Amino acid sequence: MSIVEAPAGRARVVAWGLWDWGSAAFNAVIATFVFAVYLTDSVGDDLPGDISASAWLGWALGIAGLLVALTAPVIGQRFDATANRKRSLAIMTAIVVGLMAAMFFVRDDYHYLWLGLVLLALGHVFFELSTVPYNAMLRQVSTPDTVGRVSGFGWAMGYFGGIILLLICYFGFIAGDGDERGLLGVGTEDGFNIRLVLVLAAVWFAVFALPVFFAVPEVRRTGADPGAATAGFLASYRVLWRDLRELWVLDRRVIWFLLASAVFRDGLAGVFAFGAVLAVQVYGISDSDVLLFGIGANVVAALGAIVAGRFDDSVGPKRVIVVSLAAAVVCGTALLFVSGPTMFWVFGLALTLFVGPAQASARSFLTRLTPPGREGQLFGLYTTTGRAASFLSPSLFGLFVWAFGADRAGIAGLLVVLCAGLIAVLLVAAPDDKDSAGATPAPVV
Repeated sequence: MSIVEAPAGRARVVAWGLWDWGSAAFNAVIATFVFAVYLTDSVGDDLPGDISASAWLGWALGIAGLLVALTAPVIGQRFDATANRKRSLAIMTAIVVGLMAAMFFVRDDYHYLWLGLVLLALGHVFFELSTVPYNAMLRQVSTPDTVGRVSGFGWAMGYFGGIILLLICYFGFIAGDGDERGLLGVGTEDGFNIRLVLVLAAVWFAVFALPVFFAVPEVRRTGADPGAATAGFLASYRVLWRDLRELWVLDRRVIWFLLASAVFRDGLAGVFAFGAVLAVQVYGISDSDVLLFGIGANVVAALGAIVAGRFDDSVGPKRVIVVSLAAAVVCGTALLFVSGPTMFWVFGLALTLFVGPAQASARSFLTRLTPPGREGQLFGLYTTTGRAASFLSPSLFGLFVWAFGADRAGIAGLLVVLCAGLIAVLLVAAPDDKDSAGATPAPVV
């Protein structure tokens, strides 16, 4: 079969970005600003015992990270070998949507905390697995000269999608006081208004995920190991080890970057995972106003990703990542010592400004290093290594909260991870122009 370049037209880029727009339903509503806060501040508010709901949340997400680390080698290698990138993305997306819809049954009672934690942890597992085929499509919808901008556009679409959805949730279901909330006058008994928001989020994700399956064609993976498609669970680790040894010989920067990005990406994820919880528990922001903060955080993160995408293509992704992580550490350190809603708004928004650029440039960095035709394999490893470290932020957050008996102390745990990631990425050589110059889109079936 001959290899032909797949045109990176605007329609294809927008369709790809709409999946990110739809995925904001999980990232913003479920994982950050609504369901996670609902679990810790309402459902688990009167949880008996010495361990708080926030600590249980941290540990649940830590376990989810370990599950992804164990399953991503199998899943990622089979995506690569079977060339079913779109079908795999569709299956994982459908599972996440189903789990989100099932969260409707988590009532405002501490007995339902465990159901909520299980659904949230499983949602994290399948959502992270879905990003393997999705990220692998980046080269299909970009060119070597635009990969940074397209990656930043995708992240920005996610943030802007979060803004619109959070506005709908806030004004439609949450704003106001009393037994009925929002413009729709939805009752609050047993958390009914919040539970309806979760159903809306599931529908949102399902609808906006559809365009990518029609606009972006399937690709035939070149050089994939057919044995990976039939390898068992343990055998998949032998395939993984073989691939890592091969990558070590071809370009050691890939290995070092996979390890470094695993650490700093987990630190960045921790910022959003626990930001809303800290806003309510530590800085005195109300449950309803935390959604307004979420909207503001998504605005500045989206703008940061768009602007940084331009710098990514001109000065390189490493500089964007280093500057973003250093600034995030400074802002996070300030949050350790300030108090009150106003200071949280100032330094919290400043911190989120640098999250989007670092995340988008991490995806661009790896794309520039990836040999053509091996996107699925390397983004499978990207997820695997990332999830191997994904227990760091949740576990350290929970550990610091437990050890110091204060939710504020969890910030220090996140800072430890961010600092470690910054040091690690400084040791990785930046991609050269020739790394992306020879890249061509994967062959279209």
